[in-house]
Amino acid sequence: MAWSSVLETAGPKAHVVQFYGEDDRFFIRNVCRYLSEGLKRREGILIIASPEHARAFVAHLTNTDSYALRALEDGRLVFRDAQATLDQIIVAGAPDQQRFDAVIGAALREVQSRTGHRRVRAYGEMVGLLWTVGSVAAAIRLEECWNELLESQDCSLFCGYPIDVFGPEFQTAAVDSIMCAHSHFIPADPDFESAIDFAIGDIMGRRADSVRLLLRSAMRSWEGIPKVEVMALWLRRNLPEHADTILERARGHVAASAGSPPAEPSLPVQ
Repeated sequence: MAWSSVLETAGPKAHVVQFYGEDDRFFIRNVCRYLSEGLKRREGILIIASPEHARAFVAHLTNTDSYALRALEDGRLVFRDAQATLDQIIVAGAPDQQRFDAVIGAALREVQSRTGHRRVRAYGEMVGLLWTVGSVAAAIRLEECWNELLESQDCSLFCGYPIDVFGPEFQTAAVDSIMCAHSHFIPADPDFESAIDFAIGDIMGRRADSVRLLLRSAMRSWEGIPKVEVMALWLRRNLPEHADTILERARGHVAASAGSPPAEPSLPVQ
């Protein structure tokens, strides 16, 4: 299934992930598309986000979706603070299953009751907070808690990770467990593909065509992973001596092609 279709259909047990960097506009649009489709279907919405992202989601949804304000008023669109919620479920540095069930399970059931027990679409970035402070094992444990809950609930989940695909932290060993914990993968930004391809030609010169040929072969063995992420991971693994230079050149190409970032939304969140 195409990643764009996943955002629309997002059936029960779907566990979606997207990585994003400093410019998170494409990420915000994808999350809001996923949420908006749920609102159109009168599904419940549970958003566990940072205040900054919560404001961005509210601004986008209320500007583009006529269902959003009514859902807020009816209690079908519910926001929870990511850090405060995470603090409630952590014991000795790791998510506790019982506390997770008590806090997140109860929140899901509350949203379901307000929607007549319809399906719920959840968005969460608690795992992203754990990744940011280096608690990767705890992030994976939290993904496992979510997967157990998804098995028993009529619910889908979209996870956001502040992982820069151009950055040195984006390595197979670091993100492999994260990728394996999810059923669907949304690309960081499809436009990055052409930027990386441009950088390969610029840096590798006459070797560029052979590198591209090897990359096309790698695409076939990384089924389910978007091309952008495959390209970055392949470069890190197979051309470590050139990967930093190529990916930084790609980042510069993206920055040169992009317009000015939009002003931060100031719409308050309840």
